[in-house]
Amino acid sequence: MQNIGAAVVGAGFIGPVHVEALRRLGISITGVLGCDENESRSACEKLGLPKAYPSYDELLADPAVTAVHLAVPNVLHYDMAKRALLAGKHVMCEKPLAMNSQQSAELVELARDTRLAAGVCYNIRFYPLNLQARQMVASGQLGQIYAVNGSYVQDWLLYPTDYNWRVLADQGGPLRAVADIGTHWMDLVCSITGLEVEEVMADLLTVHKVRQRPAGEVETFTGKLKTQQQTVPVEIATEDYGCVMFRFRGGARGSLHVSQVTAGRKNCLRYEISGSACALAWNSEAPNTLWIGRRDGPNQELIRDPALLDELARGFTNYPGGHNEGFPDTFKQCFRAFYQYIAADDRSAAPLFPTFADGHREVLLCEAILESHRQQRWVAVK
Repeated sequence: MQNIGAAVVGAGFIGPVHVEALRRLGISITGVLGCDENESRSACEKLGLPKAYPSYDELLADPAVTAVHLAVPNVLHYDMAKRALLAGKHVMCEKPLAMNSQQSAELVELARDTRLAAGVCYNIRFYPLNLQARQMVASGQLGQIYAVNGSYVQDWLLYPTDYNWRVLADQGGPLRAVADIGTHWMDLVCSITGLEVEEVMADLLTVHKVRQRPAGEVETFTGKLKTQQQTVPVEIATEDYGCVMFRFRGGARGSLHVSQVTAGRKNCLRYEISGSACALAWNSEAPNTLWIGRRDGPNQELIRDPALLDELARGFTNYPGGHNEGFPDTFKQCFRAFYQYIAADDRSAAPLFPTFADGHREVLLCEAILESHRQQRWVAVK
């Protein structure tokens, strides 16, 4: 992977996370592109990168760039991903892949036609114990899966004075809490269980129909800082809370609730998978422990330790037991799978990283969820 160069587009919250993860993998970073020339230069200096790209065209024209990482607002994903693929660059895109399924389907086809690696950054798959759970399901240790339930809750938009571009439908899409964090949960449980959603029933709630937008734009997650500044009221159509029920192919059932207005929950994803042989539960706020529930024997707590994990999970675990791995490590391991796939140059192999096809599936799920909420009925996923 030494001859691979990656360029990062986006200098807000997630862009620098990508930079750090790439550095830890030893991937050469060619430079960064921000929303304007000032942001590009500032990010280049702060992150110690070799180049601040003046434009996306110049980034794509750089022969040193093998892959492009897109950490930009949702509305930009489709166009930037398409242009990168057409320029012959591999793409790692933040979620959601696109604003609608027509766009995401086109990107899936383009990635297939160009035979380039195309991933969506559903990084939560790469907590080692989630890979362990995936292997436990695949090896039959859970038996038949009956139900999958869980939640993803945060509090960073609790107050009407909390604001970020994600709350605007024209920037983030018509769904917000479901698309922004709910898709992480849906991708995770589907990747672990191998289940496919057939139908959904959803009920969504916009708690703050008007939010106070600062006169000057704010960075992601900084809106909750108590600062005095001039604001203007903005009408909000995207949801702060949502509850979704699932019918999976094969008969299993599921449920999810998402919230960005739950006080005290900073970033908490939980799931519980109920099988005929045992159950599994995991919580992102304690990511180094996997609970295993049994009917006819003692329950267990599996502590993340490479010596105790399946071979697949062990390959994405870098520290001994007792040395915790967390959020930044998931990006590193997601990108490890992505760049190993590029280096292997075997497009017949099934990628371990989330692909554009997985991103397209999540967009289809979001569209079905929104339709279900609007019509207040069960809706089949296309």
